[in-house]
Amino acid sequence: MKNNLLFDFIVDKNKNTLTIKREFAAPRQLVWDAYTKSDLLNQWFAPKPMTTKTKSMDFSKGGHWIYAMIDPDGTEYWGRMDYVKINPIEYYSGLDGFCDENGNLNPELPRAVWDVSFIDKGEHSIVENVVTYNSLNDIETVINMGMEEGMKSTLERLDDLLNKLSN
Repeated sequence: MKNNLLFDFIVDKNKNTLTIKREFAAPRQLVWDAYTKSDLLNQWFAPKPMTTKTKSMDFSKGGHWIYAMIDPDGTEYWGRMDYVKINPIEYYSGLDGFCDENGNLNPELPRAVWDVSFIDKGEHSIVENVVTYNSLNDIETVINMGMEEGMKSTLERLDDLLNKLSN
């Protein structure tokens, strides 16, 4: 990560929210595309050294994204994002959760609402994720799973991709 770019990871256990703000040295349209197109998501959406593969994606209200984050040993961790609201290039919201390879949610693991906003700063952009969990236990579960470190690593990969796409 470039040291001069904003990265905030704020935990609010009273509201069961995580607020993750990240600045990118890329225009908002490119950052939006990186978050909403499976061919681009597959190139960055997992902490190193994991990789990502999309099983299916329909980026529309009522649509979903089913994907796996894959360890180097081949272990797959499946996730599902159900898109609730979309206002192109401005924001989207969705319900995120862990699932099996067929998209069936795992009720043993937390599900959260992700409100993702894209802020135009000229040649830079800021993405703000407000992630709301159902309970204090849920937010503590994902924190203990390494959410902050995972997000840092994942967003560094996005930095690298945006840099490559911009040149």
